[in-house]
Amino acid sequence: MSDAPSREPGSKPNVYFIDDSATMREVVKIAFRRENFNVVTCSDMASAVAQFDQTVPDAVISDVIMPDKDGYQLCEYIKQHPQFGGTPVFLMSGVVNKEVAERAHEVKADELIRKPFHPQELVTRVKKLLNRADPSQTPTAPPMHETGTSNPLSLFFEGAAASFSKAAPQPAVAAPRATPQAASSAAGLRAPAGTAQELQKLRMEVKRLESLVKKLQADLASERDYRATLESQLESLSTAE
Repeated sequence: MSDAPSREPGSKPNVYFIDDSATMREVVKIAFRRENFNVVTCSDMASAVAQFDQTVPDAVISDVIMPDKDGYQLCEYIKQHPQFGGTPVFLMSGVVNKEVAERAHEVKADELIRKPFHPQELVTRVKKLLNRADPSQTPTAPPMHETGTSNPLSLFFEGAAASFSKAAPQPAVAAPRATPQAASSAAGLRAPAGTAQELQKLRMEVKRLESLVKKLQADLASERDYRATLESQLESLSTAE
C-alpha cells in the first residue's frame, strides 16, 4: 500500500464526505469546519473522484449505499490507486452486520461507522486516525494494530462474527412412543408425503416474508428517526453559527 498523501505543515486536512443526503452533507460540513478542516462534500463517487487531483484527500468518509457506485467500490478504488492508496477511508452504514463488516474488510476500509451517529463523534474518529498517520502528531489513542490485529476493523469483524455465529444445537427431546391403536388412527389422517413437504415449504416462506417485512418496517422507522435527528442537529448548528 502506498503512503498517504502528504500536505503542507499547518495546512487544513482535506476531508471528503460522500452521501446522497443533502441534510447529512450540510450537518457534517458544519461540524468539520468548526474543527478547522477543509470539507469537500459530494453526492456520489464520480463527483468526488473528479476532484481528487485538485484537492488531495487526507480522509474520505462515504455512505455504503449510494445511487450509482456504492461505498465499497469507492473504497476499493482509493485503496488500489497508486497515489491515494494510503488515504484513510471511513464507511457508514445504517445496518452493520456480519455481511457488511466482511465486505468492508475485503475492500480494506479503515473504519466502519454505524448510522445514526453524532457529527462530533465522526470528527473525533477522523482526528484520531489522521494523528496516527501523521508522525508529527501525538496519537490520542494507541493504534489498534498494536493489539495484534493487522487491520483496525478486524476487532469489529471478530465481534460481528461472534454475534452472528449459529447457536449451539439443543438436545433433542424424545417424543412419547405411540400405541399401535393411535398409530393406526393417525395413519388414516396423515397427508401424503408430497403434500406435507409442500405445506412445510409454504410455512417457511411465509415466515421468511414476515421477517423481511418486519425488518423493512424497522429500517424505515430508523431512517425517519435519523432524518429527524439530523434536521434537529442542523438547526442547532446553524443557530450556533
